[in-house]
Amino acid sequence: MADGDIFDRLKQDHDRHRDLIEKIDATASGSMERRQLFDTFKVEVTAHAAAEEESLYATMLARENLRHDAVHSVSEHKEIGDLLQELAAGDMESSDWLDQFRKLQERYLHHIDEEEEEMFPAAADGLSEEKTVELRALFEKRKPREIARAEAGVDEEDDRD
Repeated sequence: MADGDIFDRLKQDHDRHRDLIEKIDATASGSMERRQLFDTFKVEVTAHAAAEEESLYATMLARENLRHDAVHSVSEHKEIGDLLQELAAGDMESSDWLDQFRKLQERYLHHIDEEEEEMFPAAADGLSEEKTVELRALFEKRKPREIARAEAGVDEEDDRD
């Protein structure tokens, strides 16, 4: 995998998400810091997932040997998105909120570890360096639009342009 490719870019986001998770977990119950960090995390993960699906996953879906992995990951994105919505609506002062957040944390970290350790190497096999750089450019173009959608609270079931 070349530097500057789609896989490098996705891992950069994953590292940022890991950092946000650690910071959220360390916050005080109901603090403004917790709300702000969680809101940032929710927007980042939502936008990342959508842009990832529309770049890398779309390419994987076109390859029969990778289709199952892509479908599996899309379903995990949906599950994580649902958990994010539940947490956003929850009472951050409640000890239950942190318990639910830790379930999300476990689920999300499992997801990104699985992507990095299994899915990305499988997807990289058979893709040219040019294609991986092209996919990164597509991701980079798409993510700002997805951030705007996530910040606006646009439901993921709306049609995307």
